[in-house]
Amino acid sequence: MQLILLERVERLGNVGDEVTVKSGYGRNFLLPRGKATLANAANRKVFERRRKQLEEQQLDALGHAQVLAKKLAGLSLSITRATSDGEHLYGSVSTHELADLLGEAGHEVERRQVILDDAIKMVGEHPFRVRLHPDVTADLTLMVESENV
Repeated sequence: MQLILLERVERLGNVGDEVTVKSGYGRNFLLPRGKATLANAANRKVFERRRKQLEEQQLDALGHAQVLAKKLAGLSLSITRATSDGEHLYGSVSTHELADLLGEAGHEVERRQVILDDAIKMVGEHPFRVRLHPDVTADLTLMVESENV
């Protein structure tokens, strides 16, 4: 499936790139979310008229993400959870909980923007990332403490 990208898509391309993707990825992800349009003559003309506007929107989004990344840089969050032996958690800390903690700290991020390299299942300090833009990622720390039962 040939598509014209309307915004930067990680590991795929930048605004205006014509890319070939599998039809399911294009039909189920890129097209419904407005990240791309079909590559045909009519859409190419429409895109060329909108190119400047789309590129400015991408620059604005990048700038906003960079400002937010500076605010988040080095932020350390804390959570208290029940443990089985003072060290291992019952369950694990989810990306949803991390997004909620960031929201409580005054930084609105979506759950899908939170990236965990490993599951958080133990007491201690755990690094995680927040992808604010395909080119901007903020590194944060979560301190998990044992609940005194």
